[in-house]
Amino acid sequence: MHGRAAALEGPDGLSYSLEVLTDETGDPVRPFGAYIVFLKWRRQGEQGVAGHLESDFLAYADSAQEAMNLAGDTLLTECQRLLDALVAARDGDAGRRWYDVMRDEDGE
Repeated sequence: MHGRAAALEGPDGLSYSLEVLTDETGDPVRPFGAYIVFLKWRRQGEQGVAGHLESDFLAYADSAQEAMNLAGDTLLTECQRLLDALVAARDGDAGRRWYDVMRDEDGE
């Protein structure tokens, strides 16, 4: 299902791809919202997804397809900014990539 190449590098040094998804909002005025799911790829072993992060709703519309189209217009630079913020919120703003952490654990 998610066999595509990664599109972005997170501030954690890991590769991510992204997909625009929609969901019902529960709001009759804005019934559908679209958001981005960032799929984190394994860095070792068999290729595959090792986790994901989700943005807040980026666009609202009367239909799922319309919301998806609106969110699909998000610039890649904005997607990178969103990913960076989500990783920082998850990990703290340490700014350390996985390979720097591994080097420190090995005593180098």
